[in-house]
Parts: sequence; C-alpha cells; structure tokens
Amino acid sequence: MDARLKRLKFRAHHMGSNENDILFGGFAEKYLDGLNAEQVDRFEALIAETDTDLFNWVTGKQEVPAHLDHDVMAMIKNFVQNEAAIT
Repeated sequence: MDARLKRLKFRAHHMGSNENDILFGGFAEKYLDGLNAEQVDRFEALIAETDTDLFNWVTGKQEVPAHLDHDVMAMIKNFVQNEAAIT
C-alpha cells in the first residue's frame, strides 16, 4: 500500500473524537484506495479541519463551507448517511 494512503488511513482512524474515528476511518478503509490523486488531496485537506466542524458538516448539522463542498465531501456524507453505524 502506498505510504501516503497508509498514513491517511491511520490519521482518519485517530482524528480525536470516537465518532469521527468511526466515520472517517470507515470511509478511508472502504474508499480511499479507489480515489484519484486529486480526491486524495481533497480528503487530506478535509481531515486537517477541526473535529467538531467535520462532524457537524458530515452529519448535516451545519452547512459545508463552499471551498470544502466537493465530490469527496459528498462521498463522505453519503457514507455517513447510508453506510456508517455509530454505536
């Protein structure tokens, strides 16, 4: 596995809050390997944002800022709404 993807998967599983670890880590495990280079860049930029903001954006509690409202954010939101299970 590419070292960058391995690092991003690790970061996605260790974001700060347990909820984001589950959501973003689950997304990374399932979809990161299939993203193109530009999408990986966008994912990396997303997970650099604050934990609370990310959770609120992907769960629909707050509007996603325009500069982050792109294909990868849509994929993550779809994953959160349809595939992820927070217990």
